[in-house]
Amino acid sequence: MHKITLIRGDGTGPELTEAMRRVVEATGIDIEWETLDAGAGVMDKYGTPLPDHVLESIRRNKIAIKGPITTPIGSGFRSVNVALRKELNLYACLRPSFSLKGVKSLYKDIDLVIVRENTEDLYAGIERMIDDDTAETIKRITRGASERIVDFAFKYAQKEGRKKVTAVHKANIMKFTDGLFLEAARHVAESYPDIEFEDRLVDNMCMQLVQNPWNYDVMVMSNLYGDILSDLCAGLIGGLGIAPGANIGEECCVFEPVHGSAPKYAGKNKVNPTATILSAYLMLKYIGETEAASKVLQGTARVIEAGKDVTYDLGGTAGTSEMADAIIREITG
Repeated sequence: MHKITLIRGDGTGPELTEAMRRVVEATGIDIEWETLDAGAGVMDKYGTPLPDHVLESIRRNKIAIKGPITTPIGSGFRSVNVALRKELNLYACLRPSFSLKGVKSLYKDIDLVIVRENTEDLYAGIERMIDDDTAETIKRITRGASERIVDFAFKYAQKEGRKKVTAVHKANIMKFTDGLFLEAARHVAESYPDIEFEDRLVDNMCMQLVQNPWNYDVMVMSNLYGDILSDLCAGLIGGLGIAPGANIGEECCVFEPVHGSAPKYAGKNKVNPTATILSAYLMLKYIGETEAASKVLQGTARVIEAGKDVTYDLGGTAGTSEMADAIIREITG
């Protein structure tokens, strides 16, 4: 039996995670959920959007899946998601983007993976006002974190049978910071002669992904570039509504959809649950439940391809729960 922390999130999070939970349980695997809340909705009760007992649950169970979370204004958190990654040292952000038949897009047969370093770069929050008219942010890159994330990317490529890793940087301009990242990437690549390695400047990488995304496979990069390029890749497959994600550390993993909480749609049974359900697909693969993972992916793909029981953004009229019902029917046959 797997014991998994389920963080419902807020906004549309509770209905999305409920849809996900029902789909996962339809596969027949044995899961005990430890269901908790975080985000803006718990501020009055706990005085924080990220209570200690939520972190303790993830540390205890090692595996968590969460719905989107709103960071309340004035809470002291730049982002609840960033705080989770920092507290649990979830250093690797994994964001795959793959085409699903039935989703409107200018591209077909996309299969890309962004591996994003989660702990440093401009997102470390080292910033200050120098005077009333000048602000400064420090970009911090370390050799240790760079080698660790590149090694993660190569190990992921090996495990998934992928052929190439591309390091993305701007070392021609930021010669010390991005230069160090590129140096670390080249050093790690020497240990994986079976995987092709190349590097690309981030601006050129954006153009390449628009012109010919099929030339790329696994891409590894620092925090800011990973945030931007993962959204670009989601755009290639039809949007954030079908984009899953995972944050992985040495001890714990948290799986989550890439999109936000869409509070204006909360409780309306309207939002597409695909990204949350596919995040569960990633989770099931990670914990070794490959058959269940395949059922979730194939069931979701068949419902979307049929185009009948899907949400409005996919061209249908179904609600969140009705789309989950259709996926469950595909899984249970």
